[in-house]
Amino acid sequence: MFRRLFAWMNKYERHLSAVAMVGGFIIDQLFFGRIDLARTEAVFLAYVAICVVAIAWLHRIEERAEAGKPRPRWRPVLPLATQFALGGFWSGFVFFYGRAGVIAASWPYLALLMFILIFNEVLKKYHDRLVFTNVLFFFALFSYAIFAVPLATGTIGVGDFILSGAVALGFFALFELLLYYLGRRRYRSGARAIAAGSLATYALINLFYFTGVLPPLPLSLKSGGIYHSVVHQAPSYTALAEPERWEVRLGLAEPVLHLPLGTPLYAFSAVFAPVALATTITHRWEWYDPERGAWVTEAAVAYPIEGGRDGGYLGYSAKSIGQAGKWRVRIETIDGRVIGELDFIAAAATTSPPLTMKTLD
Repeated sequence: MFRRLFAWMNKYERHLSAVAMVGGFIIDQLFFGRIDLARTEAVFLAYVAICVVAIAWLHRIEERAEAGKPRPRWRPVLPLATQFALGGFWSGFVFFYGRAGVIAASWPYLALLMFILIFNEVLKKYHDRLVFTNVLFFFALFSYAIFAVPLATGTIGVGDFILSGAVALGFFALFELLLYYLGRRRYRSGARAIAAGSLATYALINLFYFTGVLPPLPLSLKSGGIYHSVVHQAPSYTALAEPERWEVRLGLAEPVLHLPLGTPLYAFSAVFAPVALATTITHRWEWYDPERGAWVTEAAVAYPIEGGRDGGYLGYSAKSIGQAGKWRVRIETIDGRVIGELDFIAAAATTSPPLTMKTLD
């Protein structure tokens, strides 16, 4: 029975590898919701465990094969398991990182994730190669640690990012020691390439972080807008808003707000943060100077937030608008990464336009 099963797996390995990748994607969609849910963390930790067992076991089999020992018939299960787990990592990262930050700022990292996710199937034949799987595994470990560490510490910032890198490097070093113990001869042949690839990955993610490319997980913008007035009426907020054109509602145009210059506008944001995470965010008001061709910071308002609310932590800031033209409010983390962006056009008017009351929650 098992002989037929493994023969069938060898025959249809190409199709099974696609099923493994799709299976990881489906599991992500079924189990992922909030990033701080226990089931979400359980799925990611399961992916880590599968990678550790499958990569190490396959390495041991190949070490013994080089010494003349026969490979077991069920060997194809191991690269399929690795592909399943890594495919689950990539789809999970696209799911969460794609909801955090601004595409204009984070697109290089998101493009890299999408590239790996799409070509995970194309590169399936490399999943039994030690160097390839090790470098991808380290990339997955570091990307996971970036938001897992803040969930554990309850804070987010440069220190947490550095700690996440140290955690990923430490765990990966222990895993490499295990591989060395299980098959020294085979491991030595790829050790330098593994070290070079892992250090390059570490440097690339650090570059993404310190240039503001890396999305600000575990924070994400749930909703936001620019209004003529925002008042806190517990448990919600009330705003005075201009009627929106259909192009604005569909995201095809920026909202235009009419007001006498010198009067204030209000930026409202609902920022999701995990339970027990407390940090500070900033509303950075910027005006586009057409003469300089650059965005100029006009004000930066910071306030603390706490996590746990499904709809996000509600808050707002106000800024007197002294110049007409293109404006934006960037909602930033304490370490300068962009959680979200509210773009609008300020149009000078002698009187206020008709306004409608809107409840924000």
